[in-house]
Amino acid sequence: MSDALRLRCVFAFLMSLVMTLLMSAWVTWLNIGLQADFLPRWRHAFFAAWPVAFCAVMLFAPRVQLMSRSIVARLARPAPACPVCSPAASAGAQAAPCSCAS
Repeated sequence: MSDALRLRCVFAFLMSLVMTLLMSAWVTWLNIGLQADFLPRWRHAFFAAWPVAFCAVMLFAPRVQLMSRSIVARLARPAPACPVCSPAASAGAQAAPCSCAS
């Protein structure tokens, strides 16, 4: 097994474990409150949900990471320069007044 695949499996294992523990506890608490049978019901919900969460992380984490990188790259790009008031435009002939916010 390659290091990249091993890292992906360990990440999926830990991420699904943490998310399933938290979400199954939260949803169980919302549904039944803190009753005497809370822990058995939580345990049942956790073991029913964890395999699904693990598979979801294994399948979707790479795509979500790519989407996240794309969004961050778009947010980090500088805004395009105004064609009227940019330094290249002002070196040429006199242009019309610019209405941009710069």
